[in-house]
Amino acid sequence: MSTDTSTDMSRFATGATLTHASATTALAAGLSRIEAGATVIDCAALAQFDSSALAVLLAWRRAGQARGKSVEILNVPAGLASLAQVYGVDALFGPQHSSPSADAAAPH
Repeated sequence: MSTDTSTDMSRFATGATLTHASATTALAAGLSRIEAGATVIDCAALAQFDSSALAVLLAWRRAGQARGKSVEILNVPAGLASLAQVYGVDALFGPQHSSPSADAAAPH
């Protein structure tokens, strides 16, 4: 997870890697940021991930909800969004992250 705590304390970045090896540390750091008031998670730098990334993102989202806050997850890599779809947790990212093929298949 990125330790950049620049001007906007309401958001934080996942960093470039979020895998099983880094999940525990990232989880704790993110929970700390959410407790401090962060409500936006930026995944733009996320390049290396596995299913542990989904577990961490879900835990961060639940932590925000427990505080009565909605946590928004931005810039989700396509591969992570696909993995979320396979696991049935793609709603984690909201409708703005649905794939064009999923949109085309949806009834109108």
